[in-house]
Amino acid sequence: MDYKDYYKTLGVGKNATEKEIKQAYRKLARKYHPDVNPGDKKSEERFKEINEANEVLTDADKRRKYDQLGADWQQYQQTGGQPGAFNWNQWQGGQRGGARVEYMDLNDLFGGGGGGASGRSDFFETIFGGMGGARPGAGGATWQSAQAQPRARRGQDFEQEMDVTLEEAFQGASRVLEIDGRRLEVKIPAGVRTGSKVRVASEGGKGAAGGGAGDLFLKINVLPHKTFERKGEDLHCEVPVDLYTAALGGEISVPTLKEKGLTLRIPPETQSGKVFRLQGQGMPRLRKPSEHGDLYVKLRVTLPCPLTEKEKALFKEMADLRECGTR
Repeated sequence: MDYKDYYKTLGVGKNATEKEIKQAYRKLARKYHPDVNPGDKKSEERFKEINEANEVLTDADKRRKYDQLGADWQQYQQTGGQPGAFNWNQWQGGQRGGARVEYMDLNDLFGGGGGGASGRSDFFETIFGGMGGARPGAGGATWQSAQAQPRARRGQDFEQEMDVTLEEAFQGASRVLEIDGRRLEVKIPAGVRTGSKVRVASEGGKGAAGGGAGDLFLKINVLPHKTFERKGEDLHCEVPVDLYTAALGGEISVPTLKEKGLTLRIPPETQSGKVFRLQGQGMPRLRKPSEHGDLYVKLRVTLPCPLTEKEKALFKEMADLRECGTR
């Protein structure tokens, strides 16, 4: 039986933190998930391998035992030993002293099959499986029962990215998902932002030994908007205003994410770049949709173009008046 390098399987170093291991696992799981690669046996086997590696390296007890095995294996190879002749006896039979072995049955995910009685590799079953009775092992050794019984274990949580528009994030929205042939409507609450997660209870992986199903989490990505820039619960936009309104004062129309826009009064002699704050016209607060951020409107003064000869003469007259006034 060959040694399996779980760290290499996930592409992480031996000093990787649990967070780094989980991040690597999620990235690979999304790539090789059977739903993404239907009918691809190689991807399915790869997915089983990364699940097995993740199960060991995210369990403190299993990882500690695995690291000790790795140290013994490395020392054995450095002394010139042949891999097939490694003495597995001290590692066989799972945990001793009546301990329970926790695991998630990969057969629930893939419909059975795969190396080992539970869909895992023989390597995993040798080191971590508490199988009853005797079974031939490497070199004629036997596995002894660890009195292990599968303990009810909750199914794995799944995560799926979902794009929403800024309007949908403002108003709230719904999505229809098809899961195992079932159509399920999911509500996206108002106020979500990029990185928000919407939980769909019990729609994740199946549990083992009677454990409940995991959850499905929809990770929200709010798409960029052509008019508004979002900063937290506040919105920012730039609105053009003609030279005459900026100089003499007046009213302009301001867009909002509501059905109707707003009218903003501009005082005389307003400079380009002036920012007006419209309180309560921003994004709703998540879980408090009655509360809103603010809308910040930046004015951009536009010049009339092209100018007629008469308009040019008037501007020249204004320039002359300004110059006389400064003398």
